[in-house]
Amino acid sequence: MSETVLNRLREQILAAGASGTTLTPVGGGTKAFYGNRGMEPSPFKPQPLSTHELTGIVAYEPSELVVVARAGTRLSELEAALAERGQMLGFEPPHFGPGATIGGCVAAGLSGPRRMAAGAVRDFVLGVRLLDSNGLTLSFGGQVMKNVAGYDVARLMAGSLGTLGLLTEISLKVLPCPAAESTLHLPMTQAEALLAFDRWSSQPLPISAMTWLDDVASIRFSGARAAVQTALQELARGQAAENPQLAQAFWTSLREQSHPFFQGPTASAKTLWRLALPARVAPMQIPGAASTLIEWSGAQRWVYSAADPSEVRSIVAGAGGHATRFRSPGASADDVFTALAPALLKIHRNLKNAFDPQGLFNPGRLHPQA
Repeated sequence: MSETVLNRLREQILAAGASGTTLTPVGGGTKAFYGNRGMEPSPFKPQPLSTHELTGIVAYEPSELVVVARAGTRLSELEAALAERGQMLGFEPPHFGPGATIGGCVAAGLSGPRRMAAGAVRDFVLGVRLLDSNGLTLSFGGQVMKNVAGYDVARLMAGSLGTLGLLTEISLKVLPCPAAESTLHLPMTQAEALLAFDRWSSQPLPISAMTWLDDVASIRFSGARAAVQTALQELARGQAAENPQLAQAFWTSLREQSHPFFQGPTASAKTLWRLALPARVAPMQIPGAASTLIEWSGAQRWVYSAADPSEVRSIVAGAGGHATRFRSPGASADDVFTALAPALLKIHRNLKNAFDPQGLFNPGRLHPQA
């Protein structure tokens, strides 16, 4: 069945190339909001290139900590199969809906609260297969963790937003689930939390997530039971660990952006900004900021603001970071991501030309003209 599906997708790609139609790779569509609108208006409306028939786990070796799945496989199905063997996706990917697929997960390149300790999506990609704009099947990487032959091309697909080709199969490293987890909520100001996060990050503590919101710092400990208990005793300050079910619901709400913070003031034309910053940067003074959520020890910060995008980006760049218009009712076609320096944009264009010389796949979705 898989080869038949691949042939149909290949024919659709070749037909698009012949007609000049662009293609939009689609999995579950749960992250369709993310990224630039692409090269619009265009002579032809972009056509969806769906992976919904490319499903199933191809190979899973729990003892090797490696799983291979087709791109259209639902993320929930893959995570359930891993959980049965006491394993998980270490980067804790957001779903944003029940239809989320592993292909969309890699293409979007988004990671959840555990990213600060375990690593990002790209750190777990071992290999990929994809169809290019000529309908050819390309294969990069492999199914082993120590894959050092040649360039690590497979990881380029993480966060590429479908601009380089159609992902058809992905090999991922997985991790064992922790033996124990506990969460503490400690009252403190934003400035106090950032200093504490920096201090705790330099200590041998089994911390898997740290966040701050509404004058409360939340810390999740994951690992051996003894290590988790020791960490709780060291940092508790008289506070009790949260009920495990409530703690899990809290971290899931951050990962899935179902927490009340993310249901914020976008209706009043405020943009939800995703700020990537050095973790030690002091609290940011963003004009018109309505509220702030801090994750990843301070390296990722979410801010609502109606300020001019250029002003927000200038302030963040001055602190050594960059800003993304993650959700915005008025985002224009090409300003979701911070503009690249000319040298970096040239690299992106060269990669686009190498993988997709016909410009079929999501042109402009990631960066204008790339």
